[in-house]
Amino acid sequence: VQLQASGGGLAQPGGSLRLSCAASGFNLDSYGIGWFRQAPGKQREWVSCIRSSDGIYYADSVKGRFTTYRDGAKNTVYLQMDSLRPEDTAVYYCNTYPPRTEYWGRGTEVTVSS
Repeated sequence: VQLQASGGGLAQPGGSLRLSCAASGFNLDSYGIGWFRQAPGKQREWVSCIRSSDGIYYADSVKGRFTTYRDGAKNTVYLQMDSLRPEDTAVYYCNTYPPRTEYWGRGTEVTVSS
């Protein structure tokens, strides 16, 4: 099983994108799901997570701009990204939270540029 992120693309500074995380044969509602990103030349970092039992959490760098939520009917977790900045440019991944090595997918590329 791999969790696949999609929905990336090019956005202007101040713009918005919505990423989706889906996995076939895998009930995302049963797990905490995390969003992660890796910018060029940098280590992968945690962005946000939605826990199955308690709450939604964000890295300080995205707090107030990004929103994570579930759609159980679609078995999908979303990352709504608003007020995008050039420093949000990265490949974005979703995984369980805590992440498991075997669940990393290819990620989706987000570029924020004018």
